[in-house]
Amino acid sequence: MLIPKVLLVNDDAASLMALESVLMSGPGEPDFELLTASSGSEALREVLKHEFAVILLDVNMPGMDGFETAEAIHSHPRSASVPIIFITAHYDDELHRIEAYRKGAADYLFTPVIPSVLLTKVAVFVDLTRKNLELQAKTEELSRLNQDLRVQRLQDLERINQELEAEVAERKVAEERANALSIRDPLTGLVNRRSLIAQLEHAVASVDRNGSEFALLFLDLDKFKHINDTLGHEVGDELLRQVAARLLASVRVSDVVARLGGDEFVVLLEGAGAGANAARVARKIALAHSKPFEIKHHRVHTSTSVGIGLYPQDARDAAQLMKNADTAMYHAKQNRRGSIEFFREELNTRERERARWIAELQQALAGDELELLFQPRASLPERALSGIEALLYWRHPQHGMIAATEFLAGLNDHALLEQVTQWSIGAACTQAAEWRRAAPSLPQLTMSVDLPVLRLSTELADNVLGHLRKCKLPHGWLELDICEHLLIGNSDAAPVLRQLKAAGIKLAVDDFGSAGASLATLRALAMDMLKIDRAFVHDLDTDSGADMAAAIIHLGRALGMRVLAKGVERDDQLTVLNSLGCDQYQGDLFSPPLQAGAMLAMLQAQYTDSITSQAQNKPAHHANQNDRGPRR
Repeated sequence: MLIPKVLLVNDDAASLMALESVLMSGPGEPDFELLTASSGSEALREVLKHEFAVILLDVNMPGMDGFETAEAIHSHPRSASVPIIFITAHYDDELHRIEAYRKGAADYLFTPVIPSVLLTKVAVFVDLTRKNLELQAKTEELSRLNQDLRVQRLQDLERINQELEAEVAERKVAEERANALSIRDPLTGLVNRRSLIAQLEHAVASVDRNGSEFALLFLDLDKFKHINDTLGHEVGDELLRQVAARLLASVRVSDVVARLGGDEFVVLLEGAGAGANAARVARKIALAHSKPFEIKHHRVHTSTSVGIGLYPQDARDAAQLMKNADTAMYHAKQNRRGSIEFFREELNTRERERARWIAELQQALAGDELELLFQPRASLPERALSGIEALLYWRHPQHGMIAATEFLAGLNDHALLEQVTQWSIGAACTQAAEWRRAAPSLPQLTMSVDLPVLRLSTELADNVLGHLRKCKLPHGWLELDICEHLLIGNSDAAPVLRQLKAAGIKLAVDDFGSAGASLATLRALAMDMLKIDRAFVHDLDTDSGADMAAAIIHLGRALGMRVLAKGVERDDQLTVLNSLGCDQYQGDLFSPPLQAGAMLAMLQAQYTDSITSQAQNKPAHHANQNDRGPRR
């Protein structure tokens, strides 16, 4: 006689032994054969060798957990219908239970299990399997005697199976309904998006009836993606949990705190004075999040940008209020990370203008509306041509020529900035190659190109080097202007800069003095040049402006870097810079930005004048063998 088999799977030896003891301790001799496995992979091997009445499967196992094991078991045709009872120690983990029924669980038990309950549940499937086996045997025996009886017994078996499947299906539907009504974010325990929207709509209806108001705070963590990418998702998840805890501690028990997803959170403030209290609560939250988080031996620093929307002042329904509070948060993050911004209709206007501007700039890239002008720079004290800066302009169909400093200001679209940067570098390299072909005798001068990117990446470095190789430009020709703020707190910058330096590319800190990069940062990154912000040059006639320029020049000397002053427009500015020991200058005083043809003409004229000057100043040769002429 065939005996039903039961498979018990648990990676913990003590738990395995305890459950085995429970299963074998029922009244009388067990009417099934018990097999055990200590891992998901071992369980799969047993399933391939035997047919089981039921499988008791531990949820939490290393490697292949219970859910993955169940999915693998049910994916095989032979074991697709084997009932699985999950066993876990997580009483309060509702998501595990829902996931279990999704994976085809017949039941879900918590440890320590009640022996009578476990034995009863196992007995149901064992008895059903035994009946199936008995029926199968009797059917095979009696089929030769009575075909009608065999058909009837098979119909009975099918009815029993259908009833069991219907029961399992009903339980799945019930669990799915419970999941749909779930109101909590599984990671933080905060209210989730579905529940928040329901509560928002309720708040809107209440305000519409009572004539009161409520406030919605839209929060976003600053630099969360960088933290998640550099320290790992476990640190990122723990940071979100700690942020949620600080949020709850910063508001009243009656306030609603929700996580929308990612690093976005929302706080709903109802009751008397909600609008007046919104800024105070936002400042309290921002202050709480400004303190460092201790996570897995890491001291994590972040901040929270907050956008505030009020109902009914700022929206006509819940969806519009969410959108407007999100818009306010975006502008808060743009203005200054960790700041607070109330929504006002002007922000929507600015958002629409920004979206239009981005669309037009994308069209400009596709429609060849961008172009480079070239501004020469000169050495001090000689005032001789010493380099070129490629300046990006947009020949806008309606607004005419727009400098990059104007149309890229405040643009936070990383992908679009990358495209603009690649276009600028490619165009500058192409132009330099054309100049070399047109006038091969010209001396090599450094051409400087801005990098208006949000971060320094290895992809950026690879693309720059690709342009140099394609245009066959020699080492030392290209100089990249890097905004000072990209060097602050950016651990990814150093390897990218080292890669560029190794390829013979010069590196300059653009508009130095505007973002406060530390001396240690500049020393570690081994930059080639400091470029003094034009604002300091403009203030050279004041004591503070001259002192700042002098400090930057002395700092450059200490670090072994050359110093260039930008935006020089007057002779008195140049006199001060020369007296302070500045190496180079650039601005309309020497030359405004030029078209490529005019720049080539200046290069050729400068080179011709230099050759003529050298020839005129060369001393006559004397018979004295010790007279070797001037050193070059």
